[in-house]
Amino acid sequence: MRALIDLNADAGESFGRWRLGDDAGVIPLVSSVNVACGWHGGDPATMRRSVQLARDGGTSVGAHPGFPDLIGFGRRAIAMSPQDAAEACLYQFGALRAIADLHGVPVAHVKPHGALYGLAARDGAVAEAIVEAFATAAPDVRVVLLAGPVAESLAARGFPVVREAFADLDYDDDGHIIIEPDPQPKSPQRCADQAVAVLRGSVDSVSGTAIPVDADTICLHGDRPNAVDVARAIRDRFAAEGVALAPMAEVAGQR
Repeated sequence: MRALIDLNADAGESFGRWRLGDDAGVIPLVSSVNVACGWHGGDPATMRRSVQLARDGGTSVGAHPGFPDLIGFGRRAIAMSPQDAAEACLYQFGALRAIADLHGVPVAHVKPHGALYGLAARDGAVAEAIVEAFATAAPDVRVVLLAGPVAESLAARGFPVVREAFADLDYDDDGHIIIEPDPQPKSPQRCADQAVAVLRGSVDSVSGTAIPVDADTICLHGDRPNAVDVARAIRDRFAAEGVALAPMAEVAGQR
C-alpha cells in the first residue's frame, strides 16, 4: 500500500452571491486544491478567496478549467477539438495565475473539470494537446488526468502528468468515473474505504469488478453537501493506516 498520497478537492466554484461548497472547511483538510476559473463556476473574487484560503492553510493550488457552461456547471458535453480544449485550459489557467501571482501563491497544476475532464480521459488526442500546451507554456505545471491508459501513455512519453483516482465517485466496468449531475451526501466511511482501496491498487466498479488503479492523487468533491465530513474521514483513515499527505507534484515526482 502506498504510504504517501495527495488528497485534492475541487473548490472555488461559487459565483457572485450564489454559494456552492464549504471552501473554508474543505481547503485546509486537503493537500491540493483545484480552483474554478470562471467558465463552469467561480469569479475573480471567489478565485481570490480560494487562493487566500489555500495560502493560509498550506494547501497547494491548481487551476480547474471547464467548459464555458455556467448553467450546466461544466458537466454537459460540448464538442471541442484538441486545440480548442488546450487553449481553453491555458486561458483559464492564465486567469487564475494572475490572481495567484498577486498573492504570492504558485499555481502548481491544472485539472480539467467535469465533462472536459471526461473528454480528456476518453480522447487521447485531447489529453495530449492539453499536456503538450502546458509543457510548452508552463513546463513547471503538472496536468491531472484520470488514472488509466491515457495518463499512462503520456507519462511514458515523459509528460508531467498526475494520475488521479476518486474517493467519492463510482466507477463503471471500463474504469471510467460516473459523474453525478447533482451530488448528494455520501457515507464518509465508504469514501474513506474507497480511498484506502486506491492506495492498495484497485477499486470495485458498480457491478463489483475490480478496477486496477495506480494514482498519485485522490479527489473528493467540494460541492458534495457533506464534503467536510468526507475529507475528515479520509484523513482519519489515512492517519490510522500510517499514510502521509503531500502535494501532488511531490507525490508524482517520486515515481
